[in-house]
Parts: sequence; C-alpha cells; structure tokens
Amino acid sequence: MKSNMFTVKRPFSTSHSSVDSKEIKKFQLLAHKWWDEEGEYAALHSMNDIRVPFIRDTLLSMSSNYHLGNPLSGIKILDVGCGGGLLSEPLGRLGASVTGIDPVEDNIRTADQHKSFDPVLAKRIQYKSSSLEEIVEESMETFDVIVASEVVEHVADLETFIKCCSQVLKPEGSLFITTINKTQLSYVLGIVVAEKIMGIVPEGTHEWEKFVPPEELERLLESNGFSVKTVSGMLYNPLLGSWSWVESTSLNYAVHAVKAGAQSHTTDTPPETDIQQHSATAGTAGTVPGGTV
Repeated sequence: MKSNMFTVKRPFSTSHSSVDSKEIKKFQLLAHKWWDEEGEYAALHSMNDIRVPFIRDTLLSMSSNYHLGNPLSGIKILDVGCGGGLLSEPLGRLGASVTGIDPVEDNIRTADQHKSFDPVLAKRIQYKSSSLEEIVEESMETFDVIVASEVVEHVADLETFIKCCSQVLKPEGSLFITTINKTQLSYVLGIVVAEKIMGIVPEGTHEWEKFVPPEELERLLESNGFSVKTVSGMLYNPLLGSWSWVESTSLNYAVHAVKAGAQSHTTDTPPETDIQQHSATAGTAGTVPGGTV
C-alpha cells in the first residue's frame, strides 16, 4: 500500500554503497537463465526445498495468526538481490506481499516476465531495479521481513548492507540470510570443485575473500541492533541435486536474526545465539531448524 511507502530523510548516510559493480557485470550475463531449473541456477532452485520452509515455519512460530492456504498473508517481505524471482515467487504463493529488488535491470525484467504468467503473483509481488540503499531512502521501517539469500558474499560493504537492512525493517522484524562460510573447505568445494571442476555454478561466480564466517556475521548483526536466533549448516549434494540441514557450518549456512523492539535499550544483554544441531540424515524439505511443519 502506498501509505506505507513515504519518502523519508534518513539519519544514516547511504553514500557508501554496498553494490559491487563487478558483481553486477557478472550476473548481467546470466540474467536470462534464472528459470532454467537444469542450468546455472539449478542449485538455487533446489535450495527452495529447505529455505522456503525455514522462512515459513520460523515466521509461523513467531505469530499467533494463521491463514489457511496463505500462511504468510499480511506479511511484507523485502527480497534483497532477488535475481529472477526464484525465492520471491514461492513466498508470494504463501500469501506474503513481496518486494524484490536487484541492481541488475535484466534480472528484474526476467522476474517481471515470469511472475506475469500467474495473476495471483502479479498482484502480490512487485520488483524494482534498485539497490538496498535506494530503498532506505524511500522506506522507513516498512518491512516485516528481509530475505538476503546468497547475497552477502557478493556485496561491497557488509556492514553498510546490515545497517541498511536495519533501517528498512520494522522493530522486532526478521532478517533471514543464507551464505557461504570462509574456510579452506569452502574454497576447495565451493570454488575449485563447484566452479572449476563440476561447473555447478559458472566459474568466477564467487570470490573466496568475500565469503563470510558466521562469527563475523553474528558480530555485525548484534552490533547493529539484531539478536541472532538461529545459525544452521546447509549442505548441497550435487549428485542428488538436493540440499539438507547439517550440524556443520563449514560450507553453507543460514541465519535468522530479529531486530530489537522499539522499547529495547542498548544496554540490554543480547540473548545467547541458538545454534541449531541437525544431522544430514535428518534434513529434509519439510524439516526446518527451530520449527516444525
């Protein structure tokens, strides 16, 4: 609704952008391939089997309102770095009102075209060719939820990115992040094997130096007014083309953090991080860290 999208002058300067121009050029070349389930983004398509239930069930566990058939009805979600809409669409199908943003214009064109095939999604999802900083300039504490899935390892300035997320998120709103840890194992499997040997993702997609250890991400979140609730490991099986929840965070991992409430004081002691323990065999599309289906 337009009433929630006032233009507001922000106290936080956004002149320092989190957008990396080299990353934009990289993804520009693949903008037309987002919806090829067997192509370069196949792993992201299959990641929906665990990241969508993770988001859905976490949000339902925090709310007393449940809408049969549309469990996320009434929830406003910002999907940062939405690409072609791979995550925006299933969240929209669950009833959420989704705004997907991406600095690559061709990505937004692809996302807009794909959602147009479904009249319901066309009403629930809006896409913008925009940076997160530009959204900060127009939206003050607008969103209930922010999703940044496979994004933070591509930004130019992670702390600026986290600050901007806090700016546009309502008090007690949820931030969901999935990303890649910075370990020797993630270099071997995430870059050498995934990019150079098996071609799971195009070569040059990732830079190991920009991978983010969960400890660093937690520190940045908590120093910017978030309480980290969940940190859970994720593992991709390229032979099966599927993801599962695992105990180790040495490769991929997911984070759920909650922004402090409006009445919170900076002197409050943040709650301890709830690090979920899951085995690879227990992880299924319907098994969600910290929640049940």
